[in-house]
Amino acid sequence: MKPPAPYENAVTFRFGDSPELADELLALVLSGAKTATCGALRDFDEKEPVPEPGRRDVVLDGRGRPACAIETLSVVIQRFDDVDEAFATAEGEGPYEVWRSEHIAYFDRNGGYAPGMLLVCERFRVVEVFEREAD
Repeated sequence: MKPPAPYENAVTFRFGDSPELADELLALVLSGAKTATCGALRDFDEKEPVPEPGRRDVVLDGRGRPACAIETLSVVIQRFDDVDEAFATAEGEGPYEVWRSEHIAYFDRNGGYAPGMLLVCERFRVVEVFEREAD
């Protein structure tokens, strides 16, 4: 399913590594609880390039449908162990200890975790929410 105009050529992605996690994290974004995200630098490529401030991307739900457009506000590349509590809280997934344990498990499932691994830490805002058919 293609994103609506003017986002036809935007980078598209979904949060997490399962349809269920994608929908759970998307709900946090749509509620305003999640205004930040991070990913392993090693996982970015031509299809999903490192975000840049001002770029607008389309977030997909767990079924691959365009759900919303976000605009990148800032990007910092830093080591996992250097992510601070303020950033973890902005991810909206719980207190710092929960963020840390959940992200270690996520990275272990997706190529490996290391305390010094480089993360792309992005802050964003929702700029448009798209209509989706009810499930």
